[in-house]
Amino acid sequence: MRFTLDANILVYAADGAEPVRRAAADEIINRAIPGDCVLTPQSLAEFFQAVTRKQIIPRVAAASQVRRWMGLFTLSHGADASALRVALQAAEAGRFQFYDALFLATARQAGCTAAISEDMADGAELDGVRIIAAFAPDGRISPGAEALLPAAAG
Repeated sequence: MRFTLDANILVYAADGAEPVRRAAADEIINRAIPGDCVLTPQSLAEFFQAVTRKQIIPRVAAASQVRRWMGLFTLSHGADASALRVALQAAEAGRFQFYDALFLATARQAGCTAAISEDMADGAELDGVRIIAAFAPDGRISPGAEALLPAAAG
């Protein structure tokens, strides 16, 4: 099953404020690399913006991390007019925040049927892409994300 990672997972992997979630985010990312995971330019851009705006890591390190992920993951194309229409419709209806809807519509165009996220409702769906909660209440990887990810190397 092709899936994607929301920007918040990428941000948690860089943020030491919550060590349990950071470790879980690192594991999600590392296990997603050999899987059928696609990253969107939007997620990478949001990562860069969040970690530099919040001064979690310096700009040079953030840019280096984005380049690293660009080399490790397949990247989707950016949003087109069709994705924009889907996002606008979902945002108008109050189903999703606009940028979340745009992220999901772009992921759908890349063939994704799931998105691992921390800040959208688990099980919600837009344009054939289902939200999978990244974290369990204890901060570790949720059972849904666990089922989607390739097995951990051991």
